[in-house]
Amino acid sequence: MRSKIINRLNALEDIVLVSMFAAMVGIIFFQVIMRYVFNNSLPWSEELGKFLFVWLSWLGISIGHRRREHIKITMLVDKVPYTLQKVFEAVTELVLIIICAVVIYYGVLMIGIQINIPYAGIKISTAWGYLSLVLGCFIFILRAGVYFVQAIKSIKQKDIVL
Repeated sequence: MRSKIINRLNALEDIVLVSMFAAMVGIIFFQVIMRYVFNNSLPWSEELGKFLFVWLSWLGISIGHRRREHIKITMLVDKVPYTLQKVFEAVTELVLIIICAVVIYYGVLMIGIQINIPYAGIKISTAWGYLSLVLGCFIFILRAGVYFVQAIKSIKQKDIVL
């Protein structure tokens, strides 16, 4: 059941991010054509492109974590026994959960502050931009929680994989 939910979350994330990326590229391409071919700039297109980029970045941190592609230094960890590696992994996931929780807390505060302030070009609340970091960190916490539990289970089972 849990893996089915995670697989659906993965698929939904992929679809949303690919759609946002395609929209961002299309909007920016359209802006370039308007600016350099027709000498007429659209006031909303650049801002919407930046808005989509922010959403892509914050939602993309979860995919990076899912694929284990974030930068990390493993020189020391690679030299210790497997069980200790899993302890380091659990501690790392816990630290990441705490950091994301702090970001969510302040992100929610910023949403409350920015709720009535619109973007100049796209005329929506700037709170929507801050919502991206709250949602991205929330999904990241879900993934980090799964990896934390997996690391703890590996420590308890002393499951040695070479």
